[in-house]
Amino acid sequence: MDVPSLPRRVSAGARRGGGSGGGAAGGAGRTAAAPPRAIRTPTPGGARIWLMAARVRTLPASVAPVLVGTALAGYLGTFHPLRFVAALVGALFIQVGTNLSNDYSDARRGADAEDRLGPVRVTAGGLVPPRRVLVATYLSFAAAVAAGAYLIAVAGWQLLVVGAASILAGVLYTGGPRPYGYEGLGEVFVFLFFGIVAVAGSFFVQVRQLDWEAFALAVPVGLVAAGILIVNNFRDLDTDRRAGKRTLAVRLGRARTRAMFAAIMYLAYVLTPVTWLFGPLKAWLFLPWLTLPLAAAIVRTVRNRTDGPSLNEALARTGMLQLAFCVLLGAGLLLSR
Repeated sequence: MDVPSLPRRVSAGARRGGGSGGGAAGGAGRTAAAPPRAIRTPTPGGARIWLMAARVRTLPASVAPVLVGTALAGYLGTFHPLRFVAALVGALFIQVGTNLSNDYSDARRGADAEDRLGPVRVTAGGLVPPRRVLVATYLSFAAAVAAGAYLIAVAGWQLLVVGAASILAGVLYTGGPRPYGYEGLGEVFVFLFFGIVAVAGSFFVQVRQLDWEAFALAVPVGLVAAGILIVNNFRDLDTDRRAGKRTLAVRLGRARTRAMFAAIMYLAYVLTPVTWLFGPLKAWLFLPWLTLPLAAAIVRTVRNRTDGPSLNEALARTGMLQLAFCVLLGAGLLLSR
């Protein structure tokens, strides 16, 4: 966050019209105008800073797949409210912990430069000391572990593996000796953990079994979730390249990243009715197609714009698209009973 520099001081001699050339410039006895006050950029309050750090606009990516996995269990006639809440809490805090870890690690590596187009990062922007961000990361993952411990107790030890892998993936995204987010693998891990793992895991939490439909439904969910990261990395393409952060967008370039984004977004809609075509579910699974105009509008924005405000808005709208997509998909599952 840039703070305008203070205006230069006016010397006492200049204020009295004295000094070299002072009488000619100001006349005898004239006083120079007082310098204007510096305009201060307001600093966000404490709560707002932590909301910025948590990246609230991206959190639908963690909520949405839990809704779909739970709705599939509901289609089978099973719903455990406490397990659903614990799964939501665990998913949310894993993502918040991942976002905080990313904020801390990117700042240490110098990846969040002042000229980035996205919102200010709290560590790199000097809004929160790095140690406090690190502590908040630990606390977020601890909350996820607490929710996971309950789920392990009621649904099985397999969730220990899922939870540990999810937290490890969150930390190693931009942390560790070789962060996979810097090697163009971020979208792959988002697809896996915010699609396959989250949907199938939420389903397993409810019914303690895995059916092929859970994996089939997880694919379109994961594709839209990956779209969120693609927009984020497309926006940051230039600054990431300068920082040596070789995201998939940096590797592909603008034209191919735009094509990839359009392809995966539309493919999500094509794959949504697979469990109707080849399984027991009904045509209600076409409900998410109601969000297709919104998806098309986002694709047009990414195709035609490169400025920060437009792409920040596209990022927020992609997050809300995923939530709307999954809410309608979950409704279609429940209506298929």
